[in-house]
Amino acid sequence: MTEFESVIERGPRTRAEERRERAVLVGVERPGLTWPLESSLAELGRLADTAGADVVSVTTQRLDAPNPRTFVGSGKAEEIAELCRAEAADLVIFDDELTPSQQSNLEKIVGRDVKVIDRTALILDIFALHATSKEGRLQVRLAQNQYLLPRLRGMWAHLASNRMGGGVGSRFGEGESQLEVDRRMVRKRITSIKRELAHLAEVRAVQREGRYASGMFKVALAGYTNAGKSSLLNRLTGAGVLSYDKLFATLDSTTRKFELPEGREITVTDTVGFIQKLPTTLVEAFKSTLDEITGADLILHVVDASSPEFEGQMAAVGDVLGQIGAQDIPCVVVFNKIDLVDAETAAGLAQRYPAALEVSAATGEGIDALVDRIAQAAAAADTALTVLIPYQRGDLVSLAHERCHIVSESHEPEGTLMSLLAGPAYAGVFAPFEVAGE
Repeated sequence: MTEFESVIERGPRTRAEERRERAVLVGVERPGLTWPLESSLAELGRLADTAGADVVSVTTQRLDAPNPRTFVGSGKAEEIAELCRAEAADLVIFDDELTPSQQSNLEKIVGRDVKVIDRTALILDIFALHATSKEGRLQVRLAQNQYLLPRLRGMWAHLASNRMGGGVGSRFGEGESQLEVDRRMVRKRITSIKRELAHLAEVRAVQREGRYASGMFKVALAGYTNAGKSSLLNRLTGAGVLSYDKLFATLDSTTRKFELPEGREITVTDTVGFIQKLPTTLVEAFKSTLDEITGADLILHVVDASSPEFEGQMAAVGDVLGQIGAQDIPCVVVFNKIDLVDAETAAGLAQRYPAALEVSAATGEGIDALVDRIAQAAAAADTALTVLIPYQRGDLVSLAHERCHIVSESHEPEGTLMSLLAGPAYAGVFAPFEVAGE
């Protein structure tokens, strides 16, 4: 197996079996940044820790625009190399995406024994660690291959340097031939993965259509990574979904049924968490998973109330929702982890976001109000009907109890008399049995 094949075939790794790498973080402060550089680097440090690296140093530079050759200035690049030697670092992580040429040039400066990666590569690595389902692993592999394709040249530089001789004609040969072979290989692999994902997307679409055809009201949880979406799903439905205090602890969407107080069943779906500077390749690769959001009747935008950067996180989530075309779906902001903030902060959030809800998935605080809000949204499109259902149509009575809100019910000689609120999918089912209300 070639060096390249070993990289792209590598599955999720167990960090406990590996020595934790020593990382240097690099950030550049530029005009117009939406996040404070310090906060962005703090998040990058959490990402590095999640991936299995210890941050040993952080360095920054203020620039009007990135250096096209090395992203940072040449002097700063040399300083990073010295820092790596002084700290015995094996990894340099840039907070912004590097071009293939910038990455290659930086690797030459810091030395071949030190890896240079960017935020995108780090996030892809974490996704590779946490993907568990077949679809999730394929989605990550697709994004990895799309990211690696333009960066193949540097991976084969050692072949050129090992060849004998030089001068005219020595710039081509084994390395270039191998490079072209691998380019074809990765393009073929991308096509193959897309084909597999398309098949799985069809299966997911059939499952989704089944839920749509059921007429159930559909709720999707969306939010920044580590906002507590999985914990909230567990609190609402008892789903037992993995929930850790880690970035991207869960990647695979999970759908569970939930019964509202009036007896109506709805579905609640937990989705992959978002993050600032979320790689476009990941958004595209996870499109079928994110379709769970675009097909929802209501989005619960879960926000970590205890995060000092919650406003920036909300904006990052809004950007991704816009990218996937979900910006027009009714949305309720839910400030989670309200138990971790003081009363003054909670009051300030309520004043600034009067339509939002404050809850704690950990303690259950505010959950009843959240359920009431969901029930209100589910009933908003309902049609009020009074129907008389013959006793031989007990199936319709059961359907009404499962899918509609029963206002009143009585048993008459001709059948079951019900006043109910029916959703759009069921109003037509019960319309033939409608009678004049009292």
